[in-house]
Amino acid sequence: MSADAAKALKLITGSSRFEASAKKYTVAQAAADFVKAFWDPKVYRGDACRVYMPIGTPDFQLRITWRRAHSAPSGNPAEKFTVLKMGEETLAAADMAYVQFACNSGKLVDPLGPAHIVIGVERWGMPKPPEGDIKALKNAYATVAHSFSLAMAKELRCEKNGGLPAKPVLIPA
Repeated sequence: MSADAAKALKLITGSSRFEASAKKYTVAQAAADFVKAFWDPKVYRGDACRVYMPIGTPDFQLRITWRRAHSAPSGNPAEKFTVLKMGEETLAAADMAYVQFACNSGKLVDPLGPAHIVIGVERWGMPKPPEGDIKALKNAYATVAHSFSLAMAKELRCEKNGGLPAKPVLIPA
């Protein structure tokens, strides 16, 4: 995770300390799971990582997921999302963000074109609407989603890192 993403996690959670999740939650494992599921029509998404607050603090769970999309994005996103200029499409809200990127890689050979991968960062079990600086929260979620997406693109050896920039672009499209 990038230093920017670590700062973003602190803004999202209010803490810089977290409980360890399962050892299976690594970028390398998420990439391996994606490659394994790439041709399996029954598996199109999975968990990449979970972030938990330390024991004895308020309950908070952040999930980072991967999903296989069938094509480049089309249509208009829900009103709560801000569209950002990263990858094929980046959508940011005050409690979640999604980055979709196209991956041409020897690990994901498809005669029909690139693999389309969506990385999601979502707060789970959120009983009420987010509070605070909504723009800052949107940027924070987008930063975490970008960091994991870029790491995933590198792990999968996507050409040109799936079109993702080295740093998050938080300017609305």
